[in-house]
This record gives sequence, C-alpha cells and structure tokens, in this order.
Amino acid sequence: MESRIKTGIWVSAFIRRVGADGTAAMVVRKGDTDAGLVLIKTNRLVDPGCMVYSPSRDLDGNRVWSRATGPDPVSEADADAYIARQLSFDPDLWVVEVEDRDGRHFLEEPVTGTI
Repeated sequence: MESRIKTGIWVSAFIRRVGADGTAAMVVRKGDTDAGLVLIKTNRLVDPGCMVYSPSRDLDGNRVWSRATGPDPVSEADADAYIARQLSFDPDLWVVEVEDRDGRHFLEEPVTGTI
C-alpha cells in the first residue's frame, strides 16, 4: 500500500518543483491540509489555454491524473466553472494554478485520458 503524505505538504512540494523551473504556481484555494483533494489548473495565458487535472487511482491503487475539462484546452471561464462545480461537492478541495505558456502540468504521476 502506498503511504500518503498530507495534502498541505504535497502542495508545498509541488509548488517548489514548479518554481525551481522558473514557472509560476500558486494556491488559489486552500482546502483541508491533511486530506483535501487537489485540482491542478494549468493556464497558458491565452484563450482557450486552460486545463484542469484531477487525481484518481488506477486499478492497482496508484495515483493517476485525468484531464477533467477534456482533451483540449478550454477558456479560463470554463475551467473556473468546472472548479466551482467541484467545490460545491467538496469544500475541502485545493486548487493550484500553474501559469506556463507551454501548458506543462509538472505532474510526476501519469496523466491518463479524460474524466
């Protein structure tokens, strides 16, 4: 079984990793520090240029990420609307935004298809 670290620690490490590359990443919504789910929003700073990634588990229990807003970039308004819907279901949710003109997500785990 994979050990799980607290969400607040994972988010801090993720932001450091992104920042080490000279790319901006910030917490736009802080959720439960122990076990909150994290959505990663990438923003290419063009329209449409946003994607939202949501974590899940594969059949072996390993973390994978899905393109929650579909296979292609969406407008920032559409990405924010998706996040708002998720927040209505899960008030403990974290949202981290990565601003990268190349659209990199910086996730270490595999990104599978869409939800």
